Amino acid sequence: MKNTFGNNISITLFGESHGTAIGAVVDGLPAGIKVNEEFIAHQLDLRRPVEKISTPRQEADKFNIVSGVFNDKTTGTPVCIVIPNENTHSKDYSKTYGKARPGHADYTAFCKYNGCEDYRGGGHFSGRITAGLVAAGAIAIDLLSEKGIKIGTHISKCAGVEDTAFSDLEKDIITLSDKMFAVLCNDKCELMIKNIEKAAEAG
Repeated sequence: MKNTFGNNISITLFGESHGTAIGAVVDGLPAGIKVNEEFIAHQLDLRRPVEKISTPRQEADKFNIVSGVFNDKTTGTPVCIVIPNENTHSKDYSKTYGKARPGHADYTAFCKYNGCEDYRGGGHFSGRITAGLVAAGAIAIDLLSEKGIKIGTHISKCAGVEDTAFSDLEKDIITLSDKMFAVLCNDKCELMIKNIEKAAEAG
């Protein structure tokens, strides 16, 4: 699998969980597209870990757009978004070096990179890398919404609990747009979270 995907517009993900920074390069965007940094920051806030059901690692995700944007609009050159890593405890991973942890891509990374991979925190295969995707995706969401295209997702089923199905698409997408835990029904949301916490307590 390459780290670059897409044709007319491509995204390249870079960085490792415990490296200096992570981010994304978006290439192929035409010049003149408005880039709303407040919306990017909002989307990154929604990605942050939720209470006890996510990773305890907390990051500010203060991003910096280092190229491709001038006066809040794309220039037509690659847009490079850099997100510094701050809350890293790299020595925590020395005990697991060389071990394929369940639920991680340690073995995959070892095979792909011949043992030269940065194994700390999952390296390039860490969930941390998704921050770059979220930042790039925020630009796409904004662009599509200007064309009347709205995108929404929710957690349909989790821990044996089913969320309410989509009915009024536009209304439901607006409801989900500010939720940290993407579930339409608040009661089902609480049940899902409780079941996840029980699973965590059970190890």
